[in-house]
Amino acid sequence: MENFTYQVPTKVVFGQDAESQCGELIKEAGGTKVLVHFGGHSAVKSGLIDRVCKTLTDSGIKYVKLGGVVPNPQLSLVREGIQLCKAEKVDFVLAVGGGSVIDSSKAICYGLGNDFDVWEIYEKKATPTKFFPLGTIVTIAAAGSETSNSSVITNGKEKRGTNYEMSRPLFSIMNPELTKTLPIHQTMCGCVDIMMHTLERWFGADGKYSELTDSIAEGLLSTVMENALILKETPKDYEARAEIMWAGSLSHNGLTGCGNGIGDWSCHQLGHELSGMFGYTHGATLASIWGTWARYVYKEHPERFAKLACDVLGIVPAEQKENEDLYEDDLTTEEIESIALEGISAMEDFFKSLDMPTSIHELGTELTDAQIDQLAINCSFNKTRTIGQFKQLDVNDMRQIYSKAR
Repeated sequence: MENFTYQVPTKVVFGQDAESQCGELIKEAGGTKVLVHFGGHSAVKSGLIDRVCKTLTDSGIKYVKLGGVVPNPQLSLVREGIQLCKAEKVDFVLAVGGGSVIDSSKAICYGLGNDFDVWEIYEKKATPTKFFPLGTIVTIAAAGSETSNSSVITNGKEKRGTNYEMSRPLFSIMNPELTKTLPIHQTMCGCVDIMMHTLERWFGADGKYSELTDSIAEGLLSTVMENALILKETPKDYEARAEIMWAGSLSHNGLTGCGNGIGDWSCHQLGHELSGMFGYTHGATLASIWGTWARYVYKEHPERFAKLACDVLGIVPAEQKENEDLYEDDLTTEEIESIALEGISAMEDFFKSLDMPTSIHELGTELTDAQIDQLAINCSFNKTRTIGQFKQLDVNDMRQIYSKAR
């Protein structure tokens, strides 16, 4: 097990009608005038924004509203939000939405807390020293931004992320009922995103893993897989949505990686460039690239993929079927690699069962060689960085993965 620090200060208020508590929670945090930040028509049409604003008014809290957040949230709206908050003397930001709204709100909070342009933080050209008070009301189970230190912003075709502990919200309100109106495709994309946050951490260390953390990760993955299939057939099932929503927070607050290193995150980096260039939903890009990445890197530590195959995906080695007392240590390298590949295929089959793409072609794009080159250049920050921990990938590796995934 590797050394680690685990700190999640976010207060979680979970359950039906939990959003009615937002006014009191903001008062507890010292807020007196709030930016209510949200996305498109659904939050307004459902009446959620009106209910939230009434709760604020009943609590004696003033507010201003800013909607318009889109998937892959845009820097231009972030800058608009920063200026609005300064002009209105806002002292608290409330995100009402999913990961995109929360990430946009986090960027606004960075901008309000620091004197330089907020994009410099995402370009890694500046380090924030302060972060404005933030709370969330979650309407999409996916990104886990409601308890994480992460946020991702898009500037044109560039999509960049950052991770600072100060950006964890003060509180997050999670009512599974609010996710029932989501289209099934968006729900399934969210389930993939949740799984990938734990899978990226699963492949994070060089042979040093915590047995307890592995068990937590395995339980989370199995729970998401089981309940995703329930939601595909019964989209309004409250208990299944509750399990998925809670898994979304636990999968990206650091818990499923404690002692297992910092995580690999290659698929996220590769997927971000697909979203940035083509605008695809984040979870779908992750599903489209994961299998190709896995086959490209699995020989670095095939036993890690084999453990995932056996403990999560139910793969039983042929040798073990014949001998119940056989342990992993008794298997040859070739046998372990075979199990690993079987597990990779099983994970892709699961993604397909959710109607998720397992190639870039299935996303809806026929990549040209020029686009592949540009994706690799973008992902490598113009050949200035590598990505990944399980196997470090340079610009040529990135190009090969995009090419094989198309």
